[in-house]
Amino acid sequence: MRFHVRVGILPHERELPQPLELDLSVWGDAARTGGRQGEGAAVLDYRGLYAAAAEALAGGPLHCLEEIAERVADGALALRGVARARVAVRKPHVALDGPLAYAEIELERSHAGRPGGLADGASGDG
Repeated sequence: MRFHVRVGILPHERELPQPLELDLSVWGDAARTGGRQGEGAAVLDYRGLYAAAAEALAGGPLHCLEEIAERVADGALALRGVARARVAVRKPHVALDGPLAYAEIELERSHAGRPGGLADGASGDG
């Protein structure tokens, strides 16, 4: 997915929207859909995933890529049938003194781990 958002801590990043790329992968959970996968289970509507991502980015300026990844993962996990979500957020235009293709954060969360909670892990690349 591609969006234009205000993200960053520098003054110009807080004022001017910039491109942001987002990859969202989800894994289904037959128990949460009310059936077994492939046997009449509910099908995940991709529009819901896009809407969850867009909603996470709506509003005022965002401080960091980690914040975006967390919001998108939480939104995806709130959808019926989603057991696990992996989010990669890339910011192609980063002001550094040397060459850089992009800054990226990757986060994975799931419903498993703690009762009623989320298990998560994060890694950053760039």
